[in-house]
Amino acid sequence: MRGRIRLILAWLGRVGIAFLVLALGYVVADAFDLRGARLIFGILALIAGIWLAIRVLRMVARQAVWRLRNRLLVTYLFISVVPIVLVAGLAIASGYALVDQLAVYLVTSELDRRIDNVHSAALSVVRTEPQNRPGVIRGMIDLFYREHFPGIGVALRDSGKMLRYPDADAIGPPEGSWQPSSGIVERAGRYYIWAYEKIPDGDVTVAMPITADFLDGLVPDLGVVNFGGTSISERRATRRASTAAASKLPPAMDQMDRELVWFASIPTARWDRPGEGGTGLLTVRTRASAVLEQVFNRQADLAQAGLLTLMIILVAVFFVVEIISLVIGVTMTRTITGAVHRLYEGTEKVIEGDFSHRIEVRGRDQLAELARSFNSMTENLERLLVVAKEKERLQSEIEIAREVQSQLFPRTVPETKTLKLTAICQPARLVSGDYYDYEIVRDSQVALAIGDVAGKGISAALLMATLQSALRTQLQSWMDAAAAPGNGRSVSVVSTSQLVGRLNMQLHALTSPEKYATFCLGVYDEASAVLTYTNAGHLPPLLVREGVPSRLDVNGTVVGAFAFSSYGESRVDLKSGDLLMCFTDGVTEPENEYGEMFGEERLVELVARNSHRSEEQIVDLVISSVREWTASEELQDDMTMLLARKA
Repeated sequence: MRGRIRLILAWLGRVGIAFLVLALGYVVADAFDLRGARLIFGILALIAGIWLAIRVLRMVARQAVWRLRNRLLVTYLFISVVPIVLVAGLAIASGYALVDQLAVYLVTSELDRRIDNVHSAALSVVRTEPQNRPGVIRGMIDLFYREHFPGIGVALRDSGKMLRYPDADAIGPPEGSWQPSSGIVERAGRYYIWAYEKIPDGDVTVAMPITADFLDGLVPDLGVVNFGGTSISERRATRRASTAAASKLPPAMDQMDRELVWFASIPTARWDRPGEGGTGLLTVRTRASAVLEQVFNRQADLAQAGLLTLMIILVAVFFVVEIISLVIGVTMTRTITGAVHRLYEGTEKVIEGDFSHRIEVRGRDQLAELARSFNSMTENLERLLVVAKEKERLQSEIEIAREVQSQLFPRTVPETKTLKLTAICQPARLVSGDYYDYEIVRDSQVALAIGDVAGKGISAALLMATLQSALRTQLQSWMDAAAAPGNGRSVSVVSTSQLVGRLNMQLHALTSPEKYATFCLGVYDEASAVLTYTNAGHLPPLLVREGVPSRLDVNGTVVGAFAFSSYGESRVDLKSGDLLMCFTDGVTEPENEYGEMFGEERLVELVARNSHRSEEQIVDLVISSVREWTASEELQDDMTMLLARKA
């Protein structure tokens, strides 16, 4: 026996022991009607109970719910049982709260009616002729108010004369300058129902002390009613009076018919301080049966018995439905857990590499379809593995292509005397369709190129490589022709329009008709500081001079699309500090969440405003601005920029 007790205590732990002790303290405090101790023990027991419940739930979650069947049972517990308990508890608590509110309402409504009656008495005196007022006061008090309002008194002050009825000790008029009023007033620590009205040469005061007998008579057989102030001493006195009169509580009908206590705050006035108000505390101690008897017809015992029978029948039907639901739930649970167990065995076979294992299909429901899907998956798994290996191989080849393409871009920046070059290309995918290049032509000239191939991916990258190869071939042919013996022509005589024209014919001959690219080629001569360029359908480069931007020309259509295309060329003198920026549409066409493009105008304004910065800072600023515009780190298109600044 001791061993079992030790085992239970060890399982409960300190929290469980504390909960048991606090619960026992709550029971003892409730038995001896120690309300303060009961409240403290109840709160502490609730906290310890919640802590213990969390610990038990963790233990259950770790040990008992690994199997799907146990997990479903716990799920059913939380889905069905817990809500029912909570709803039942909420219904009981709401019922008690409603009964409490009804009890307070019955008392306060009757109290308001008595206040109205006292106010009516004061108004009756005011509306009476002056010579008839004493007789009216005596008649009202003797015929009606004395019996129903014990201790009531009237003070009439008219033309300097004072009449107190029923005796000279009746309460007199209030102190200070009062306006007509009615309600509850506090005078010398006691509370009165009163009404105060003014007449041309005086005033009328009607007051009745609020006594325990008067409060109990408001709603007979309801329970114990007390009224007092809200200070600590007054509340204690009210509670002692309520406890002393506990014998007036109606007898309980059963164990569920417990004592109920509810409060209501009622505004009060101060006798000696006009216009200053306070709050009185109305306490009602009653039972649910007493409140219901006041609300409903007391003679309807037969109807109540029929209602009770109906409730019993409904509860019985509820339990029958619950039992049927439990049986159906267990059956469906076994079906679900059996199917899941077969799937578990199938996955274990797949992990072992046995793709020939098949699950037995039972029924025609969704679980059966799931088993068929698993069988179909095992049949196709080997083929999917082959596809995955092929995809991995292609991914590896694309990575190699990316590395190869990165080698096609210039590795170093040419060293020139008067021109500083900076370029960057950020692909949207692993490989890019954008192209930029720069190369020294002899010693005094620099060729600058930028292009954008139509499309993305591998095909665009291949055309980009073709474009680079064709350009370098044309440049080499240009330099070889200029350096040939007996050729007196200067390299500068060969125009960029001719180079782009030959490049167009070469690309058109080597590629399919739907393959083309926008292209811009420029040759800068350091001796003359002149940039000769041909823009073949590319975005116009931007020239910023002393903070003022301007756009360069477009001299023809794209390269590679038409064999008969012809191209012009333009020249521009570069001055010290000039900034030339070439870019692709990956900089200007990214869209934000509203479908608005970043746009060339926004780019021009950004570069012009920051043209005094270094080329690297401008590149970083443009990239960060585009990413901020799209609110995404992923690029929508290849982003390429080529910057040249004249020293």
